[in-house]
Amino acid sequence: MSVFNEYSQIKEVAIRSPLSSFINNKKLSNEWKTLRFHAQPDLKQAIVEYAHFRSLLEDDGISIIDLPSSQLLTIDSIYTRDSILISKEGLILCNMGRSSRTPEALENFNTLKSMGYKVAGQIKAPGTLEGGDFIWIDDHHAAVGLGPRTNAEGIHQLKEILGPSVELHVVNLPKPDHPDDVLHLMSIISPLDKDLALIYKPFMPKSFINWLSGLGIKFVEVSDEEYPLMGCNVLATSPRSIIMLEQLPGVKSELKKAGCKIRLYKGIDISRKGEGGPTCLTRPLKRI
Repeated sequence: MSVFNEYSQIKEVAIRSPLSSFINNKKLSNEWKTLRFHAQPDLKQAIVEYAHFRSLLEDDGISIIDLPSSQLLTIDSIYTRDSILISKEGLILCNMGRSSRTPEALENFNTLKSMGYKVAGQIKAPGTLEGGDFIWIDDHHAAVGLGPRTNAEGIHQLKEILGPSVELHVVNLPKPDHPDDVLHLMSIISPLDKDLALIYKPFMPKSFINWLSGLGIKFVEVSDEEYPLMGCNVLATSPRSIIMLEQLPGVKSELKKAGCKIRLYKGIDISRKGEGGPTCLTRPLKRI
């Protein structure tokens, strides 16, 4: 039976490779500027980086669902976290805040339903919700970010789907520098264990910190220098077993002090150019 948090051992995950999302150099050239990537990804390098990233998941014995390509999807579809949430009653299909990503939820679900996954609910317009704005703390507590990609109506619909057994804490997110940029909840917090989370404190509302502290959670803080390098975006594949980007020596050191096992990947073309770290690249479906 699945547990609902962001740190227990991942049993099954859905991912989409660069070959199925970036497709080819023409597609990358046509889309990267519009979608606010920092630079055009190098497809060959992306494939190499992704193979290593995938191997880290395989090393943990995680069952991997490779999502296929589709003409309806953009290069953003490599970031599989955003289109679907998991819940006790089944999957929640998101209505993405970036309209070009709207087809992702149904396209991804078309693959997952053949594997027995059911829909618990769907966020419908004018509501918007993206998976990067939602985290499970435990079976009865979750948090959602109110910001540029997830609106109040989307959160209202989410509460209705989750039901009264889940306390949903709403986090007001700071505005990004550009209206088309993304600052998800998971840009400022990554749970690491039942009692530990990695955070960027300057963007964390005091009410959110107090709520988490009340649930017994302590914090490792990301520095101002490493936050822009996606220092707060790390993936726990099991308690304190972390996959994270290279070139974050401060975060790596602090996590090791906290008893974490660290594995690194070079994410220049699959992560940093598109602002999508290891949590963004993965849609964990089952944790045990």
